[in-house]
Amino acid sequence: MKYIDEYRNKELVLSLAKEIRKISKKPVSFMEVCGGHTMSIQRYGIPAIIPDNISLLSGPGCPVCVSSRQFIDQSIAYARLDDVIITTYGDLIRVPGSTSTLDQEKARGADIRIVYSVLDAIKIAKLNPDKKVIFLGIGFETTAPASAVAILNAERDHINNFFLFSSHKVMPPAMAALIDEGVKIDGYIAPGHVSTITGSGIYEAIASRYKLACVISGFEPVDLMQSIYMLVRQMENNDPKVEIQYKRAVKAEGNEKAQKMLSDVFELRDDWWRGLGVLEKSGLKPNEKYARFDAEKNFTVVVEETREDKGCICGEILKGLITPKDCELFGKACTPNEPVGACMVSHEGACHAYYRYNR
Repeated sequence: MKYIDEYRNKELVLSLAKEIRKISKKPVSFMEVCGGHTMSIQRYGIPAIIPDNISLLSGPGCPVCVSSRQFIDQSIAYARLDDVIITTYGDLIRVPGSTSTLDQEKARGADIRIVYSVLDAIKIAKLNPDKKVIFLGIGFETTAPASAVAILNAERDHINNFFLFSSHKVMPPAMAALIDEGVKIDGYIAPGHVSTITGSGIYEAIASRYKLACVISGFEPVDLMQSIYMLVRQMENNDPKVEIQYKRAVKAEGNEKAQKMLSDVFELRDDWWRGLGVLEKSGLKPNEKYARFDAEKNFTVVVEETREDKGCICGEILKGLITPKDCELFGKACTPNEPVGACMVSHEGACHAYYRYNR
């Protein structure tokens, strides 16, 4: 299969591993900031075939994981309103709130529906004009354009009962915050899906300000091994910069049409990230022109006091300071069937990836 089989070629992977060993001398730490990369790295056993002087860290690349528990609590409060239908992607439904989950609220009778696209939420709003349909928008620059499209479609078709509760975030502030906090990172395996939208320019400040290597990577084992090779080469040559490994999908300029929709519909705001706290201009919300589609501006609810689980160390894992296996709850009190924290729920979460492939 084109662009699959050739990027899973065992001989090529091992050849790249050999080349990495040849040139890699310095101890370095590379962080992936994409949940898809985290899953692939563990699935294909990448850490086992690279030299011991190269450490791979899992960062805040899972949108479900970095979203706040307060976001879940507020979503639950919306779900308890009589005239509201909540629409959401599947991963979010089992994320623990302070005292409940969306899944539990659904079992108690709340109208909560899993959708595969935000446009499905638009269809539900059309079919239920007597209800108010709230879509829970999570994700980075990858999924935010779809939410922008939904709002533009709702405006065009005069759908006045559709609302977005946004937890959309942008990646560069988190990447910078990790360095500012003193996390030892020599280079980033930059997110492939995000970069198809943004292009490579969003990482230039990371490379120039912090002297960090950045390589935008695909998701197959050959992609990841080649990206690690490129990062090592930059570090050994003292030449940190932004490079694109994932050239079959990512252009330097990105998707300009999607970028325009984002700038037309959204504005930046300060937002909370698990493990990092509130980061300036790291989130997206509908701007004033589209405020009528903003759930936060159109619904008033009482949200319970947010309580974090004291035993969960998801925030430290998202900063790459520890691995899931360092958590006392991992694989015992916290499993994919009974998750304590968000990092175990999502298929892109580090804890979930370690549970499946690296226990």
